[in-house]
Amino acid sequence: MTLLQTDCPLCGGPNACAVAAGADAGSCWCHQATFSAALLARVPEDQRGQVCICARCAALAERLASQGGDRHLG
Repeated sequence: MTLLQTDCPLCGGPNACAVAAGADAGSCWCHQATFSAALLARVPEDQRGQVCICARCAALAERLASQGGDRHLG
């Protein structure tokens, strides 16, 4: 599957990436978010460092982690 930089690699939805939209990286929502190693490991290897996880998937992963869940997203 080919994703745009504006697509979440986990769910395929919009990731609201400021950089992909041409804005300064520091203005991106993700600079205020925490991404666990387990969540980042779910990103397909060929897309790591290329596309951003969306806020929905990040929040879901955080909620599942806080509940002791280890389900896959997307």
